[in-house]
This record gives sequence, structure tokens and C-alpha cells, in this order.
Amino acid sequence: MTGTVAAIGAGLVAIGAALGIGKLAAASVEGIARQPEAAAKIQGAMIITAALIEGVALFAAVVCLLEVLK
Repeated sequence: MTGTVAAIGAGLVAIGAALGIGKLAAASVEGIARQPEAAAKIQGAMIITAALIEGVALFAAVVCLLEVLK
């Protein structure tokens, strides 16, 4: 039973990360469209934020998958 719950948790982590990255990309593209002169700053902030989202998602997925292997 614990393995099933952990697998569901890993799936939820993947969905959450995908939604976060999608929202981040949409907001960044909209911001660049509104202020093209700020594209470099927006792109830099987007890359840093995407890396943080990916890091948290990877950590959570590893924790869930380690629970499956227990």
C-alpha cells in the first residue's frame, strides 16, 4: 500500500512541476511581449526560477520513489 501512495505522490510531483513550469513560461513570454526591452532580465529570472522548480520536483520525486523501494 505504501508503494502505491508513494507512486501517486511521484505522479503528483510531476504534474505540479509541469504546471509550475508552464505558468512560468506563459508569464515570461507575456512579460517579454509587453516589455521587449526587459527580455534579458525576464529570461534570467525565468531560468533561475525554472531551475528551482525542477530541483524541488526532483527532490520530491526521489523521496517518493525511495519510499517505493523500501
